Amino acid sequence: MNDVLNLIGRILIALLFLGGASQKWVDPRPVTQMIRSIDLPAWLIWPVLAFNLLAALALVFGPGVRNWALVLAAYCIFTSWFHWQLRADPWQVTIVVKNWAIAGGLLILAAQGPGRLVLFRG
Repeated sequence: MNDVLNLIGRILIALLFLGGASQKWVDPRPVTQMIRSIDLPAWLIWPVLAFNLLAALALVFGPGVRNWALVLAAYCIFTSWFHWQLRADPWQVTIVVKNWAIAGGLLILAAQGPGRLVLFRG
């Protein structure tokens, strides 16, 4: 049962990053505008999109779920800084809190590991 719950949890977390990659692909304008608003180059959207997609797939299928969980936890904390710069918008503050909560779940995943339901071990 724990392995099934672990897999479901990994899929749900992965959906967030997969959704982020999809959103950036379908309509990159909102994210590029946000990136530009904090004086970063708009082209950063493409490596971030690739990272989101790769990380989502790795969480579900492996390999290296523990390592990906740690990297994604750091990513969530790091990207919170950008949303905090836009804190005049209350929605951005909510995103900061959400990112920290997701980072907490990812740290638990890193500590517990992926269980036995992965295609590739790393």
